[in-house]
This record gives sequence, structure tokens and C-alpha cells, in this order.
Amino acid sequence: MTAVTETATGAATADPLPPSGPRRLRLLSYNIRSLRDDRRALARVIRACAPDLVCVQESPRYWRPEGQAARLARRTGTAVLAGGGRTAAGPLLLGRPGAAELLGVYDRLLPKTRGLHARGFATALLRLPGSAPFTLTSCHLSLRPEERYGQFELLLDQLAIAEHGVVAGDFNEHPDGPGWRLLASRLQDGYPTAPWGGEFTSVPERPYQRIDAVFATPGITVLGCGVPHGLPGVTEADLRAATDHLPVLAVLEIPAG
Repeated sequence: MTAVTETATGAATADPLPPSGPRRLRLLSYNIRSLRDDRRALARVIRACAPDLVCVQESPRYWRPEGQAARLARRTGTAVLAGGGRTAAGPLLLGRPGAAELLGVYDRLLPKTRGLHARGFATALLRLPGSAPFTLTSCHLSLRPEERYGQFELLLDQLAIAEHGVVAGDFNEHPDGPGWRLLASRLQDGYPTAPWGGEFTSVPERPYQRIDAVFATPGITVLGCGVPHGLPGVTEADLRAATDHLPVLAVLEIPAG
């Protein structure tokens, strides 16, 4: 893979991610902060990344969540696959029409600690043309370490639905944290496996930490993964205006069915 050179501002220059091909999936993971920021900038970023599937975190939860999820899908040229309601409690899955066959939805509301936000998983069982079935889960984990570690364990349960699976989201933990290490001991952490673009996802004005990531089961090939600095159509101004996280873009190859 082409080496990446990062500038002092965190921007990166690199060749584009590998082109599309049989069983290849272009996946975007993005915390959109309940659409409280510049929605036009957000839509421009998502469209410029040209994803087949999108794992959203912090989709609006309290006021007509299904309607707001549908409007976001229309603005980005996608359709709602899973989540976007009270069961998933924030996470949402969007897909480009025709990119993947939806085989089932497995959204899950997580056990809640009194006084903390309700959280959940948006999970779909999908199949690309010619691929084996795989699960895709969008997650946004707790700010409290004890609750968060239990949610990391529940993510592993979610992966038991199929042989192959992908988990993407805002983990609210650094790679040296116990829950992150648990997940990385079982799955491939996308950025260190095939680094592309930028590493740090928070905060957009001054990226200094990686708390958002894409993980994949061992049978899936990670071809590239990182923050899409320098991708044509993705401007630094839009990345700063869209939300309080930077997106993670990955290209994955799913095993044949």
C-alpha cells in the first residue's frame, strides 16, 4: 500500500484507497453528534467518501428518530438498513441502494446503568454480490469504564451471529484501554492493519486521539483504513464543520460465499 505522509495539521496525502472489486466493501464510520452541526458539510463529507455502507453514531434519538434517519439517508444517497430508533439508541446503518443484500436486522438495546445514557447496537446481516454473509455493527460505547468494558464483551456476542463480521464506531476508549485490547485480541484493528489517511479521530480542530475505529474478523481482508484527509471532495473546512469527530473510511474484502 502507498505510504502516507502527514502534515503538521494532520492532513495526509496518499493515493486513493484500492478501487472497487469483487466482494469489496467501502465502509464509512462517523459520529454525527445528533446532527447539531453543519448538516450540509456532513452530507458533503459522506458523499465524497462514496461509501457502500455507513456506520453512524449519535443519530438523533429523541425527536422523531426514524424520520431524521430517513432524511439523513436521502441527503447522502443512501437508505436506512438498521438502527435509527429507540432499540439501537443512537447507532444507525445506512447503505447505498443495491450495494448489499439485507438478510436480517439484529438491533440490540444494552443494559443501562442508572443515570447514564441508554446505548445500543445497530446490527445487520448482509451479503455483497458473491460474498459470504457478514454482520455489520455500529456502536457508541459508554463514557464510564466499567460499563464500557461490558459493552465490549457484548460486541463479541454480536459477532457470533455469523462467521464473518465488522464492528465500527466511537469506542470512547484509546487503543491501550482494556476493552479495546480485548476486541483487538480477537479482531483486526483496521488502521494499524492497513494504515491509510489519518490516524486520529478527535477532535477535528486538533486531532490528538484515536477513539473511533473499524474492526473486522480474521477472514476479512483490510485493504486500507483511516481518516480521509486529502480525499478528493473532502475538505478540511467540512471536516471541522460537520461534527465533533473525524470519520473513518475503510475498504474491506469479504470472503467468497
